[in-house]
Amino acid sequence: MQQGFVLYKNSTIHYYSFGSGSELLVAFHGYGEDGSSFKILEIELGKKFTIIAIDFPFHGKTSWDNKLIFTENELLQVLQIITPFALQPFHLIGYSMGGRVALYMLQQFSNQIKSLVLIAPDGLHHNIWHKFSTQTAVGNKLFYFTMHYPKWLFILMKMAVTLGLFNKSVYNFVQYYLKEKQSRLQLYNRWTAMRKFNPNLSVLKTIISNKHSSVKILFGKYDKIILTKNGLNFKKGNEAFVTVKEIEAGHQLLKEKHIAEITALYNA
Repeated sequence: MQQGFVLYKNSTIHYYSFGSGSELLVAFHGYGEDGSSFKILEIELGKKFTIIAIDFPFHGKTSWDNKLIFTENELLQVLQIITPFALQPFHLIGYSMGGRVALYMLQQFSNQIKSLVLIAPDGLHHNIWHKFSTQTAVGNKLFYFTMHYPKWLFILMKMAVTLGLFNKSVYNFVQYYLKEKQSRLQLYNRWTAMRKFNPNLSVLKTIISNKHSSVKILFGKYDKIILTKNGLNFKKGNEAFVTVKEIEAGHQLLKEKHIAEITALYNA
C-alpha cells in the first residue's frame, strides 16, 4: 500500500494506491470512511489492477478548502493528476455512498468507464430527504439549521417510530450519526459538498443498454438501509448487463470474510 497527496485548487487530496496491475481500478469509499477501506482487495486484485482510492472532501486525510461543492469534472481531474492511467478508460468500484458517486460517474463519463462494481450502493433509490436537503435551497437551509439545532428532528422521528411510520433501524442509524455536534456538522459538509453526485436512474439504464456497460452489484441480505430490491428494480430491462447478487451479511460488506464474494464479481 502506498499513500500520497495532490494539490487541487486550494485543497489537498489524499489517496491510497494498492497493487501494481496494468489496469486501473478507481475505488470510492462509503460515508465516514476513507480510501484505506479498499486495502483488503490488494492481495486478490492487485496483480490485475492498480487500485486508486481517494479520500472524499471532509473524509480521511483530505483537506477541502474550496467551495462547498465537489463535481464530477473535478473528481476526474483529481484522478488524472494522481495517475496517467486515468487518461484512459478505467474500472470503477463503489461502496455505499461511493456507489452513488460511481453511478453518477458512469452516467457522465460512460465512454471512460470499462466496468462498474457496486457494493451495498446508495443511489439506486430516490431518497426524498437527501434530495430535499441537498438539491433545494430551502431544504439545504433547513438542513443547516437542523444540524445546529436537531432537537425538533429527534422528537419528530421518535413519534414517527412509535406510530409505525418510520423504520426503527433507520432511526437508530440517524441517531448514531447525529447525536454529536461534530458528527452533525460533518454530515452537513459531506452531503452538501457531494450533492452533484445524484444519478438519474432512467438515464443510467438507457446508457447501460446502449453501451452494453457491465454493472455488477452485491448486497447484504440483512442490510436494513440499502435494500436488494432496489438493485433488482434497477436490473429490470437490462438483465444482460446488470448482475445482482445477495449474500448472508448486513451492510458492512468491505470485510475480509467477504473478499471471495467481492473478487468473484471480477471473475464472473
